[in-house]
Amino acid sequence: MAIIRESIRAIFITLMLWLLTAIIYPLIILVVGQVFLPYQANGSIMQNLNDQPIGSALIGQVFTSERYFQSRPSTVRYSQGKKAKPTGISGASNLAASNPELLKRILEQANQLQDENRQPFADIIYTSGSGLDPHISLKAAIQQLSRVASARGVQEVEILRLINKYTDGRFLGIFGEPGVNVLRLNYALDLQDINRQQN
Repeated sequence: MAIIRESIRAIFITLMLWLLTAIIYPLIILVVGQVFLPYQANGSIMQNLNDQPIGSALIGQVFTSERYFQSRPSTVRYSQGKKAKPTGISGASNLAASNPELLKRILEQANQLQDENRQPFADIIYTSGSGLDPHISLKAAIQQLSRVASARGVQEVEILRLINKYTDGRFLGIFGEPGVNVLRLNYALDLQDINRQQN
């Protein structure tokens, strides 16, 4: 009888824990997220003036035009392409620091930057651990400032204001370094151009 009683108690505790951790807790988190932080809970998706999604503020993108600030390199191409569908991928190359392939890629990137008379900052040469980093350092953004201003035909001070506006500070004020969100900055530049054309 004691074994049956203990088995029933164990089954009851297991069901209660499952109900609490698999149903109640996730539902509470879902409701709190949707009520208090809907933008973040739904992926921080940015939309253009036509309410079309242009990307997530949490995931970087590739920008190749001279009119845009360029993101740091990504070994997974920022979760784009056939391999990334439908759920996306993230991750680094996992190449050791002694791997010749990694060294070759870094040297090619550094040489390309030097050919463009740009200082090879770490976040413009090295990929991020996730391959999805949406930020570049303030130094890397300032380095690209004259190129973007020239391509857009505007004064650097106008873009500098936007760089400062879209620079995210340290996490909790002490962790990490400030970073410029490239997608938000580039979209703000496009909005600035649209406003200039309308006026």
